[in-house]
Amino acid sequence: MRRMSAVILAALCTAVLGAPSLAQVRKPAPSAPTPVPKSAPLFTTPLSPQELAGKQAVLETTAGRIVIDLLADKAPNHVGYFIKLAKEGAYDGTTFHRLIKHGIIQGGDPLSKDAARAAEYGTGGLKVLAFEPGAGSHGRGAVSSVLVPSNRDSAGAQFFICVTPQAALDGQYTVFGQIVEGIGAVTQISEAPVDANGRATERIVIRSVTIRDAPPASVDAFSTETVAELTQYRAVLETGLGAITIEFFPEKAPNHVRNFLRLASAGVYDRMTFHRVVPGFMVQTGFLGSKQVVMDDGQQKLVRNLQPEFNDVAHDKGIVSMARLEDPASANTSFFIVTARTPAIDGQYTAFGRVVDGMRVVDAIEQAPREGEAPTPRIELVRVRIEKREQAQCGPWGPASASARSASARPAGALSAYARSAPARPRRSSKSVVGAAAVSRTR
Repeated sequence: MRRMSAVILAALCTAVLGAPSLAQVRKPAPSAPTPVPKSAPLFTTPLSPQELAGKQAVLETTAGRIVIDLLADKAPNHVGYFIKLAKEGAYDGTTFHRLIKHGIIQGGDPLSKDAARAAEYGTGGLKVLAFEPGAGSHGRGAVSSVLVPSNRDSAGAQFFICVTPQAALDGQYTVFGQIVEGIGAVTQISEAPVDANGRATERIVIRSVTIRDAPPASVDAFSTETVAELTQYRAVLETGLGAITIEFFPEKAPNHVRNFLRLASAGVYDRMTFHRVVPGFMVQTGFLGSKQVVMDDGQQKLVRNLQPEFNDVAHDKGIVSMARLEDPASANTSFFIVTARTPAIDGQYTAFGRVVDGMRVVDAIEQAPREGEAPTPRIELVRVRIEKREQAQCGPWGPASASARSASARPAGALSAYARSAPARPRRSSKSVVGAAAVSRTR
């Protein structure tokens, strides 16, 4: 990480993030000396602290939406100038023109609207703002000003976003914003192809920038629904081998059901993989380390450990249960689908749902080639789609009654349509199952 920061600092210290100077781009013919014009006064925002407070910028880009909290209390002139340009449409059609993979992305140059002026990208829209201390730290998602080398009072329209922390830049550039949504898009932009000078070889366009009031803090999704209301939801796991539909047991594990619905709706499970398969036992997914795109800050805030809700649902084929480490209160995102009756884990893992359609897909995942317990090639969990049935409607996928999920019986309803008698499985001790879950969560 220190080496990355040093590389970025070196890039920032070249002529505006490595862009050629105007003298390199244009070589005017010799002429008589002309008087040096006086510098224009630097920008001071006419907006009051009250008018600046609580604002967000929403960037619609060709790589996705990026939402920035504007830190007006830390850098009022930078925020005021950014708001001014955004309202004038000055950023519309500009590009992220310089990229350092998993380091920073730079954009906002008004010259980048013109594809014919690519050699000049990085030189436009500067020398407008004086340095402000800003929020200080160039952490992940920090939005900071671009400067002319050796001139702290030269910021303007251009900005850069930190994909990863860049402590070497602290105190040298004005941080005036923080990404609150879309860090995955920022990471994806940083991975785009570049030339030898770090310039993007394809246009990654900022289509529009709008300013809005930051929404008020809200309660977590699915936190106010009753148990009866939660039964109206189901999840469709769209995998590389087909769809798997799950219904939930909110009367058995309400907080686990709320957690799963919340994570799925926020896209936390999208682009993960079925990272672990144990034939005759289970298939497992939901491991954050298998996710192919970086989560934004809003998604990360949803990942939290759960208190166990161990219950009397038997771990039969098709049951969906939560993986955990040795600590019973360590479950958060990873879950597994049971592929054969496994009484050894009854009452030790929180069962919170069951497959009602797509068990053939689960069987296909179980039978896929593997290296150890990891399927090869990758079996992707493309996304999890949440569906809701209106309470007045009736349908074949409605939740089974609580009495059908009694401790003395296997879960009834749709499960019985595909469940087959299986030979008794070797008992797996609690320790061995926990240990396996730990491997899946940490590798």
